[in-house]
Parts: sequence; structure tokens; C-alpha cells
Amino acid sequence: MRQHFPLWMKRLGLRRSLLGYLARTSSARREIMLAFAVLLGLCAIGTAGYSLIEGWYWFDGLYMTFITITTIGFTELEQLSALGRVFTIFIGISGIGIAAFIATRLTQFLITNQNLRQRRLARMIDRMEDHLIICGYGRIGRRIVQDLQGSGKSFVVVEKNEEHIETLREEQVPCIEGDARDEERLRAAGVERARSLLLTLPEDATTVFVTLTAREVTHATNHDLFIVARTNDHRNRSKILTAGADKVIAPLEVGADRMAQVVMRPKVDQFMEEILHTGALGLQMDEVYVREGAPLAGRTLAESEFRQQFEAVVVAVIEPDEDEMNFNPRAHMKIQAGDVLVVLGNPKMIHRLNEEGCTP
Repeated sequence: MRQHFPLWMKRLGLRRSLLGYLARTSSARREIMLAFAVLLGLCAIGTAGYSLIEGWYWFDGLYMTFITITTIGFTELEQLSALGRVFTIFIGISGIGIAAFIATRLTQFLITNQNLRQRRLARMIDRMEDHLIICGYGRIGRRIVQDLQGSGKSFVVVEKNEEHIETLREEQVPCIEGDARDEERLRAAGVERARSLLLTLPEDATTVFVTLTAREVTHATNHDLFIVARTNDHRNRSKILTAGADKVIAPLEVGADRMAQVVMRPKVDQFMEEILHTGALGLQMDEVYVREGAPLAGRTLAESEFRQQFEAVVVAVIEPDEDEMNFNPRAHMKIQAGDVLVVLGNPKMIHRLNEEGCTP
């Protein structure tokens, strides 16, 4: 039986799994696990010792060992002999020492893990480019984060509320703790490398200040940052635009327009909701940038067999030097480098389009 035991373990994969687990386990975690094992062994020794020395029932020995190690301070179950008291001293000193070691190492382990997670997130933010920065994690900011988590786009949240920061860290969301009005917090979030800045702050005065600060930081590096700001009062729209925002959105007005759309054009609203939120149709509307040297550049939609190749529809084409969209482009329209295509199709096909159709 002895010589067949390793073969049995190998067949079940236990030995490999155990070695793999130990290899992945950190030294601190191994020390804690070993200390717990020693503590359990000490409980077994205490139980057996009281049974042999005092002749107690095994459960009484276990109970005596437990109250000794935990320093609960109850009286002895029965009168102990001199040897029994010496044994109790040994159990108490050993148990308290091991318990203190476990508590210390657990505290160090938790603090170290938290610091490692924070440093990992900080390194992730430092490597981000062309990402999105969200200032404010209230109701609107939280909804934006939920939408972005499923999009695959990189982003970072700037928030000063400690409870919100704790929630973000628990969910492994890249975040910067601090006031968005602080220039250093914006720099830590990578505002000089970001594509867009979304301001979902509750006060318009704060939004204006953050917009001015972001424009001042990016102006020094000639970085083109697109700023979208929320306003609670449509009368402040012009002030926020003057401060440097590219687009100002009033959630109350958007909600009112949406309710009116549902009442007046319910079928159109249902269709747009399914498309924009990848509903039952399984479609997604996205924008695709045509880079220099891409296979699509310099060819018409018909020549590229766009619909057949990517199973997607080009809803509109935005030329680089024009602000207006060319809706429902004709088949003979030529696609040039720098154009932005508004595409409707399957998310996997849109990903393939970015990888194959518009990447040189």
C-alpha cells in the first residue's frame, strides 16, 4: 500500500494541486496557516495531556485547554495536581504566544495586501493613455462607471468621499482619492494623457473651477481634452461652456425629453433603447476611426464590401474637416483616412472592424 500511495495521489492530481497551491501562496500566508496548524496541535496536546495527567474525560481536557489559551479566566474544572498546573502554564504561554503571532501576522497581511492593491491600481493609472476621467461618484457617476465597465474602455474615478472610495477599491475600480479641484489630483488621474473628462459634480461652481483647472493643465502640453460637464441649472450652461467645457448636459432636461419621446414616439424609443443598450437585438452603435494606411482608407463602401465583410451598417460618416454628419452614406462614398464611421452592428463584429478594418 505504501509504494502505491504516490501513484494514487498522482492519479487524483492531489500532489500537483497541493504543490501548485503552496507555490502560489505568499510566505506570510504560509506562516499564518502554519501557526493555525500549530495552535490546533497545541489544543490536541492539551486535551491529551489533561486526560493523561489528571485522568479527565477528553472533552473536559479540550475545554480546559480552550479557556487557558483564550485567557477567559474561568475557574479550574477540578483541582489540579502540581504537574497539571505546570502543564497549564505551558499551555497558556504557548497558546497566548501563538495567538498573538497570528493576530500580528494577520494585521500585517491585511495592511500589506491593501497597500499592494493601491500600488497596483496606481501603476495601472500611470500606464493609462487615451482614457476617461470621471470626477464625482454620485448617482450619475456610478451609472457611468457601470456602463463603462462593460465597454472595455479604460477609465479612472476622482472622488473625495471616503465611503465611495472604499466602495471603488473593493470593486477594483481605478480611483484617485481627493478633491477634483486640486490640480495634483487631476495630474495623478492622467489628465494630460486622457481622451475625455466627465464632470458629474453636484455643484456648478465646482464644475466651472475643475473645468478651468483641467484646461490650464492641458494647455501647457497642447493636449486636446474633450470635457463633458453636468449642470443642475440650464442657466449656468453658458458659464460652464465659457470655462472650457465642450458639452454641457442637464440631466433634468434629458430626462424630460426622454419621457416626452416615450409618449410621442414609443416604437422609435423602443428601437433606440434596444440598439443603444444592446437589448434583444444584440446590436451596438459605436464609432470607428479610420487610420492612415488602413485597408478601408481610399475605398468606397461598395468596394470594401463593408456590409458583407463585417455584417454591420454605416449609419453616418464624419469627415475630419467637417462638423456635420453624412447620414446614411451611399455605396459609392469613398472612405478617407481620418474619417469617423458611426457603425451599427454586433459588438464582436465592431471589435473585428477596429482590429482588421481600420488598423494599418
